[in-house]
Amino acid sequence: MSTLLILPLLIPTLAAALGLLLPRRVWPRRALALVATSALTAGAAWLLWEVWHGGVLVLRVGGWEAPVGITLAADLLGALMVLLTGVMGLAGVVYGAGTLEPRLEAGAFHPLLLVMLTGVCGGFLTADLFNLFVWFEVMLVASFVLLMLEAGRAQLEACLKYMMLSLLGSALFLTALALLYAVGGSLNMADLARRLPGTSQPALATAAAMLLIVVFGLKAATFPFFFWLPASYHTPPVVVTTLFSALLTKVGLYALFRTFTLLFTGDPGLTHRVLLWMALLSMVTGVLGAVAQYDFRRLLSFHIISQMGYLLAGLALFSRAALAASIVYWVHYVFAKSALFFVTGATERVTGTQDLVRMGGLARTHPVLAGLFLVPALSLAGVPPLSGFFAKMALLRAALLDEAWWVAGVGAVVGLLTLFSMMKVWREAFWKQPPHEARGRMGPAALLGPCVVLALLMVALGLGARPLYLLADAAAAQLLEPGAYIHAVLGGDT
Repeated sequence: MSTLLILPLLIPTLAAALGLLLPRRVWPRRALALVATSALTAGAAWLLWEVWHGGVLVLRVGGWEAPVGITLAADLLGALMVLLTGVMGLAGVVYGAGTLEPRLEAGAFHPLLLVMLTGVCGGFLTADLFNLFVWFEVMLVASFVLLMLEAGRAQLEACLKYMMLSLLGSALFLTALALLYAVGGSLNMADLARRLPGTSQPALATAAAMLLIVVFGLKAATFPFFFWLPASYHTPPVVVTTLFSALLTKVGLYALFRTFTLLFTGDPGLTHRVLLWMALLSMVTGVLGAVAQYDFRRLLSFHIISQMGYLLAGLALFSRAALAASIVYWVHYVFAKSALFFVTGATERVTGTQDLVRMGGLARTHPVLAGLFLVPALSLAGVPPLSGFFAKMALLRAALLDEAWWVAGVGAVVGLLTLFSMMKVWREAFWKQPPHEARGRMGPAALLGPCVVLALLMVALGLGARPLYLLADAAAAQLLEPGAYIHAVLGGDT
């Protein structure tokens, strides 16, 4: 079953190559993308099932043994992230069918999306830090072009900021890899996990750890490296922003989870304290930025930063309960924030603007759209019985169990401010009298279909949360006890 590991890379890669050979027409490329993302989702679900029942899966590419060869590995966290990638890729293709201009769908959008999905899946499955760098670059090159699909001055400025900071992060990543190779003589993560505890150069190892916090913090848009995100995520097509929010920053977060539960666990009093301060400041600065915004998509972009703080807090607390809560919150966050971004596309189609001041009355003229906003908005704020309530309560409970009272306090206050910002959107866009009576048409069913599915998932994960919590708890146990992962990668065949 280890051959399952190649499917999340092979399916989108082959589909992207075939898509470029197809005629520049909407339906052939859209149909291919739908088939490819559906197959990716099915393959990822199969992979998660096998990992859940059989343990860590490993594939040694070309038959070369680790740590010399290229190795792919999937534990429960990696497999779950690949499944989320497939689900969101499929949702993005469907939503794009209802929102993108035909020239974009007939052009490079679908091949670029598939290449980006390849890079994201590669980042979740690689067992080697240098190959993680390679997959980051694959993902980023595709994202650069996707960011510029609708060329304009705003898009150009956003792309330049995003590109320059991404290249800076890549350069720092290579520097950190050089330090780690000097210390451990390897870049295979399982091999490094065995070598680093006994290193004769602990200062260099700590320097590499702090540099990786900067690199992955920049890619995950956490404090104080978040400034590029609200300056760029509100400019591309809504479907691109949604996929960036759901996937790109999460690869950076996944890299933090992987390296700081596997490699740098010897001095958590330093590294994890730094991560905790980053988490708390991300929560606060993100939510305050959202409260101050009246541009719908910029408001949601600031909430990405805030929610990343919640996710990072679970890693920083470094307990089984906290890690499990973060993983549950991760799944909830991807669905909730993606649904909200999808709603912004519908509101812009109806009102012709993203300025909340110029909106109004949508609850009366488009009640279905209003309901599809309320479900993810209340879930993001942590209102029961939606998925966000149980995920946030699990994280706050983990903080209280660790006697991190102030972490729980900050999380609760930020949750209230999140609710306040969501109610501000409700008041401005959906409740107040509209400043203009003119309204556009909602558009095709593909525009709201993904919103409906994601809303149902949030309700289902709230009312039937137990299976996800069991999966997250098992994934957290694997992260805290990485012996099985190390043995699978370096040991014999699994």
